[in-house]
Amino acid sequence: MTAYAELRAQLDTLATEAHRPELADIDRLSTLDIARTMNAEDATVPAAVAARLPQIAVAIDAIAPRMTRGGRLIHAGAGTAGRIGVLDASECPPTFNTDPAQVIGLIAGGPSAMLKAVEGAEDSKELAAADLAALALTADDTVIGISASGRTPYAIGAVEYARTRGALTVGLSCNPGSALAAAAEHGIEVVTGPELLTGSTRLKAGTAQKLVLNLISTITMIRLGKTYGNLMVDLRASNEKLRARSRRIVALATGAPDAEIETALTATGGEVKNAILVILAGVDAPTAAELLSTSQGHLRAALAAKSATTT
Repeated sequence: MTAYAELRAQLDTLATEAHRPELADIDRLSTLDIARTMNAEDATVPAAVAARLPQIAVAIDAIAPRMTRGGRLIHAGAGTAGRIGVLDASECPPTFNTDPAQVIGLIAGGPSAMLKAVEGAEDSKELAAADLAALALTADDTVIGISASGRTPYAIGAVEYARTRGALTVGLSCNPGSALAAAAEHGIEVVTGPELLTGSTRLKAGTAQKLVLNLISTITMIRLGKTYGNLMVDLRASNEKLRARSRRIVALATGAPDAEIETALTATGGEVKNAILVILAGVDAPTAAELLSTSQGHLRAALAAKSATTT
């Protein structure tokens, strides 16, 4: 069997690559009917993710304590999967005030692959190992290999290398019985089925990957104390919109008047969490910073600690 024939045989076994004969005439439908068909397909994705929530929760509960100890969360994938991983990582600093080195997205072929495919990059386990070696992995790090097919060498190679360094590993794929899930400690297989366009896994599979990474990064950050209730109290106000959002979040958390909010934000250098603590605990900015440091950044714990000292 030639290499081409072997690859074709492998693709024939993947649910994400299956052909949908019933959609063979989709190009003859009206634009509205195509949109309705595609939207109906997309609506099946949340249920596929829901079926894997127990596995996702177990993975998060393993990731969070490692990150509390200073570990990093690293997404690794090729093509669409890699781009989704980079997107999730890039959104963490402005949303949760994380250091850019705390959540990292690796894409096969490097940053240029975000805009243009790098031929052959996804086929190299060695490239994944080299990319991770440059980060000097530790046992507190987590590597999430992402691949719709679950057979992409770059994603599998990332997980395999991470395991040799003692890092926690998660394999996120969209096919059952995948090599990626088997290679990782935590296999998450969100089975989204055949795509509207045969093999175009940027569709349902890509949406599923985005939803799962949203779950993992967001809930992990909640566990790290980056939120207060459902308020993003650790956001980084890097532009005018975010500065306005900062004031609104402090107002929602405290009910304080605008003048008091502005004073607290100015005193704390614009740090939302600190400003809330200044207002609710009645402390100055240095004391708020000390309380949060002692509480590992958890606002509820800092408020409880202050309350305990005054009762």
